[in-house]
Amino acid sequence: MLRRSALTWTGEGAGFSGSGRAAVRAGGCVSEDRFSLKGKMLSSNDQKLEKLDSFYRPPVSKQRTSAEIISEARNALRTVRTQRPFTPREDQRKLFGPASSRSPENRPPSSFSLHASSFELSDSKPISGTRLRPLELKPKAPASPGTEDACLSFPKAPLDPAKIRKISGARARFYRAASQGMLLPDRSPPAAHSKTVEESSKPVSMGSSTARRNGTHLTASSATGQLKSPPLLTCDQGFQETTEQEASLLSQLRRGGDPGKRRARASSCPSSSDLSRKETRAASRASSQEQETDTEVDEVFWKARIVPILHELENEEDIEEMCAACTQLHRTLEEARMLGKKFKRRTVLLKALYKLVDAGSDPLSLKLAKLILALKVSGKNLLNVCKLIFKISRSEKNDTLMQEDNILESLLEVLRAEELQSNTEAFIYCMGALKFISGSPGFLTEMVNKGAVEILAQLIKEMTEDTEKRGVCLPDSGHLLVQTTATLRNLVDSPLTRSKLLNMGAFPHLCTVMEQHVDDKDICTNIARVFSKLTSYRDCCAALASYSRCYALFLSLLNKYRKNQDLVIRIVFILGNLTAKSNQARELFSRETGSVETLLTLFQSFYHHKENSPKLQLSEAKPQAEAEDVLVKLTRVLANIAIHPRIGPVLAANPRVVGLLLRTLESKSLGDCEELVINTTAVINNLSFYQVKSSVLQHRKLYVAELLLRLLVSNNMERILEAVRVFGNLSQDHDVCNFLMQKNVHKFMIALLEARHQDICFSVCGVLLNLTVDKEKRAILKEGGGIKKLVDCLRDFGPSDWQLACLVCKTLWNFSENITNASECFGDDVANTLLILLSTFLDEELALNGSFDQDLESYHRLYWETEFKPVAQQLLKRIQSHHSLLEPLPVPSF
Repeated sequence: MLRRSALTWTGEGAGFSGSGRAAVRAGGCVSEDRFSLKGKMLSSNDQKLEKLDSFYRPPVSKQRTSAEIISEARNALRTVRTQRPFTPREDQRKLFGPASSRSPENRPPSSFSLHASSFELSDSKPISGTRLRPLELKPKAPASPGTEDACLSFPKAPLDPAKIRKISGARARFYRAASQGMLLPDRSPPAAHSKTVEESSKPVSMGSSTARRNGTHLTASSATGQLKSPPLLTCDQGFQETTEQEASLLSQLRRGGDPGKRRARASSCPSSSDLSRKETRAASRASSQEQETDTEVDEVFWKARIVPILHELENEEDIEEMCAACTQLHRTLEEARMLGKKFKRRTVLLKALYKLVDAGSDPLSLKLAKLILALKVSGKNLLNVCKLIFKISRSEKNDTLMQEDNILESLLEVLRAEELQSNTEAFIYCMGALKFISGSPGFLTEMVNKGAVEILAQLIKEMTEDTEKRGVCLPDSGHLLVQTTATLRNLVDSPLTRSKLLNMGAFPHLCTVMEQHVDDKDICTNIARVFSKLTSYRDCCAALASYSRCYALFLSLLNKYRKNQDLVIRIVFILGNLTAKSNQARELFSRETGSVETLLTLFQSFYHHKENSPKLQLSEAKPQAEAEDVLVKLTRVLANIAIHPRIGPVLAANPRVVGLLLRTLESKSLGDCEELVINTTAVINNLSFYQVKSSVLQHRKLYVAELLLRLLVSNNMERILEAVRVFGNLSQDHDVCNFLMQKNVHKFMIALLEARHQDICFSVCGVLLNLTVDKEKRAILKEGGGIKKLVDCLRDFGPSDWQLACLVCKTLWNFSENITNASECFGDDVANTLLILLSTFLDEELALNGSFDQDLESYHRLYWETEFKPVAQQLLKRIQSHHSLLEPLPVPSF
């Protein structure tokens, strides 16, 4: 690809000695689209625009216009795809796979035994819901036991348990109604300082079959039926037996005394401090009595609703019945709002649930684990229940079971609510279970929608900040990061995950994790897998490319793990993605010390590894194939960075670079290493663009041309296309043109015009254009019907590709430099066809009358006006001036 002016005119008989666009399109620098190596071809206008553009373009993720897409595709030299490194699925679900760098003794186990005895009851003690008030430290003389004691020690009448049970019958329905907003208080909220006293000051009216608790109404009829079995708990009988006097007494007991006496006691107090102390003590006594009543109510509910289910679980042997009972128990506790840590019988309940773990049933264990987590266990019990879920999740057949029981929500709640520092090991098994199910397609969307991405990102951020604070990486944090990054690797398959990571700015945090754990191969490999997926998309690639610290990080990893193929191939693939589209990325990468040398060292190392490996059996061929894949990815990076105008000439002048590339072409057979050979040719194509004296390729151009001949003798159009592109650059040299003529390559080029392949035709026209610069070689176009085939290309592709039409016209211009008669030069039919085509294509209304959107129409107009129109006008003028529609008169015979 030459940087010549678009047209070289020397007068009417001038020839197009080479066009920036012609030679560029015939050869060209190679970039890439997605995983493809591409040639970047610049017209004269493109080159002018490029000079005005900055290397440091801010990464933008805006949607490209149609014109940009078409222009990029038109500038593409090759369409060879480079696949993302394949990550095989592990046969068994484990915390750490077989390729882990951790030894079994230095990592949490994936297999373990778990029994009821593994749980402990110390964590099961409920916490008190009482909020204590601070005591005043003012000294006070002992008071007489007269009035005050009589006031404060109001006798507590014994309560009939049956009557208390009558009150408790409405408990469950009360909570349900309150949660739905169906019960309204009969007064406005009290002041904050007297909240405890006021909340317990409303009576419980049994005569009207209505109970009020903490300012909320309970209807007796609504509570009927909540207690199923015991006949003594029949709510109808209880409410009928309750008298107004008993209800009044119960109300006073729950309020802490008679209101009239409390008011009189308050007015008899002489000092404000005494008043404050009395109010505090009264409120405390009222709260205590309220709690005692609540406890008795809970006891009734426990015996009536919970104990029968526990008896069923204890005595039942059928697993399905036990699962149903466990589900009923969970629902009953949830309706009564007894989940969490405040339930008085929580210890007994958990003890009963722990015993059921020994049943050894995955469905039952999963329901038990969900209920135990809902009861907010901590410490060792939290660890054990996470282990229990992890153990169940190891079997892929349980994925459907876990989805039906909605265990995902419970696992995410653990990560969201529990403290990381004190529960790191529990987090490891919790995240391990999430890692397994995130690989299941049925869970992917659900996990993303329920906030898993945000939770993982926050967890990663928290761990990086903790490591920065401590200055050291804790072992358990490393184990947890392995599971977290592996889970994230599965989640990034979702487009919504990629969008969320971009919005959260998570890429720098992931790079920071790699920096902090550079010695941990497992973490670095997982994050490399995440980036290899993300950078396959334009917006994610631009986001990472703009983070300048990533290039030094990736190079340090390549140098540290140069013998580890799994990590090296992914890092190189990421660098290939970053340098594929962004000149800024090429510049930043090349600025890092030893960047090119690192690539060459890796190339040489894996090249020798593959060359020196003996012929392996099929089962042993995987390492050799992976080594070849590394070489493919390395050539891709070299091809991309060679586009940079500062880096390309340096690479072309580097004997080590050119030597490795030529050695690859010399020794690799197309059958065994097709992609490597084609990609190597693409790098040579880019380097051959730079016509500098120091270029090693320029000194060995004839040898390169001879190596490329075997690519032409193929039935694979990609190989042929790549070789033609290189010949488009090399054929600008007179010696190479002579070599092509000697080898009859020109005949092959003319035959390729019949392929009706747009890119092939474009590249062939570039070679023919360079050949026709030499007057002695212009006659080759008449061989094999070359002129007619060029005109056919103009007719077939002209209206949709004005750049190709321009190349055809330039080639015909060179060919017709010494024209005296159009019919003799082109032939009668071809000359007439050219006149019609050129006249039609130069008509603006006819040429640009396409159904294109606005930006695509602008694109076509630009190249029609700047490239095709000037050349076509001159060619049409030349043909018209040497063409006559009159037939010559026959010579008269005498």
